Amino acid sequence: MDAQLRVIALVGSLRRESYTQRVVLALKDLAPETMAIEVASIGSLSLYNEDDDTDAPPPPWQAFRNQVRRADGVLFATPEYNRSIPGALKNAIDVGSRPAGASVWSQKPAAVLSASPGALGGFGANHHIRQCLTFLDMPVLQQPEAYLSRVAGLIDADGRITSSATADFLRGFVSAFEQWIRRLRHDTAIAKAPNPQASILAPNRFAHL
Repeated sequence: MDAQLRVIALVGSLRRESYTQRVVLALKDLAPETMAIEVASIGSLSLYNEDDDTDAPPPPWQAFRNQVRRADGVLFATPEYNRSIPGALKNAIDVGSRPAGASVWSQKPAAVLSASPGALGGFGANHHIRQCLTFLDMPVLQQPEAYLSRVAGLIDADGRITSSATADFLRGFVSAFEQWIRRLRHDTAIAKAPNPQASILAPNRFAHL
């Protein structure tokens, strides 16, 4: 059996009855046994100020960065605020990206899910996050894309998905994310593995010049 993957989820909405939070909690139950999803706390992260990173970074920043470092993958789950990313989520992205040269995001597999009571499913926020992740050098799952529209009618107050079609979609989404993480881990392992043939041939590479 494959080793269990550790995925952290960043939830863009901080309110207690957040639909996005409910969806992520539902995903925890829909995920295969080979994946554990842990929700990161981002509400306690103060606004990023480089001055605070100079000597002793705030403990919540350090704890958050270490949490990301330990993760095998990151799920960004977000509502849409004014056609963009909620401030708390953007701040968490900024905290993890600093100090310069020590970003915890680089090469960390990622997936993006957006949810909205409206008809567009948080499309704008979803793609604004993807724009950030491109710069942060995070390989992002491209398919299936996850935009949950009319989310208020898809999940109840206890976090149960009320639509079988939505449950099936989310099950497929989280399964695809697991496969994405494992594929990248496999490719990375191959790239790092020593190549005995290359080492044997290396001394003679200029023999015929």
